[in-house]
Amino acid sequence: MVERYLDHVRVERRMSVHTEAGYRRDLAKLARFCSGIDINDWGHISPHCARRFASELRRQGLSSRSIQRALSASRGFFRYLLRNKLVKTNPFSVTSAPKSDKRLPKTLSVDQVNLLVAVRENEPLAIRDRAMMELFYSSGLRLSELVELDLPLLDLRNASARVTGKGNKQREVPVGRYAVEAIRTWLPIRLELAGLDEQALFVTARGSRISTRAVQQRIQYWARKQGLDTAVHPHMLRHSFATHVLESSGELRAVQELLGHANISTTQIYTHLDFQHLARVYDKAHPRAKKGKVV
Repeated sequence: MVERYLDHVRVERRMSVHTEAGYRRDLAKLARFCSGIDINDWGHISPHCARRFASELRRQGLSSRSIQRALSASRGFFRYLLRNKLVKTNPFSVTSAPKSDKRLPKTLSVDQVNLLVAVRENEPLAIRDRAMMELFYSSGLRLSELVELDLPLLDLRNASARVTGKGNKQREVPVGRYAVEAIRTWLPIRLELAGLDEQALFVTARGSRISTRAVQQRIQYWARKQGLDTAVHPHMLRHSFATHVLESSGELRAVQELLGHANISTTQIYTHLDFQHLARVYDKAHPRAKKGKVV
């Protein structure tokens, strides 16, 4: 039954493979928690059992966000069972999830980004990596969007690319001048490495599409090699892109479109980052903002 539900939401909601994998794990946890009952008869799960499941996840030390996703998966699963008349009620409809801790994403300063992408080596993979990092920061891409970007979807003449984001939604993103130059340098090398049928923009030394894990490892490698004093992951470049564009323009709606956020509430977290930047400037610049002895 779980597989039928996942097949259903994959088609109906265009769920990404990562979200599907998360839902599969969450529903497996629910099945294990309810191992004392016949899990083919989900109607035996009561609201009390649903609340106990949420409590057990918290006891295991899961984050608020992970618990929210598990309850969302369970709630959606029971809605599906209810529509198909396999249960009479949805026990998760009254089970509330803990509120998420609003953690602000970590970002790099402009100087840190410049240091990271200032790769001077001429080895093929170094040229590829510089092009990847330039494109990340230039266009605010998600890791999956960069890995899945195919060569025909890149238009260097018009400095743009068409990427596929969450829910299989496509959007066009601008590609900055430095990213265009870095990609142009990479393309002749890619031609030598990639197989004849390979469409991916970024490939491995063996010529196949690069994996998300490989991208993460390469960015961590360059962060250390370039002397950055902080751990760097691909999404940090996306956060930095959004923060720097918002700081310069103040155009929240434009940043929302560039990032491919469905709701502007998701983008609004960067306004908090922008305020933190302004607060730091104020603390340094305003003569009566500095802490000191009162005389």
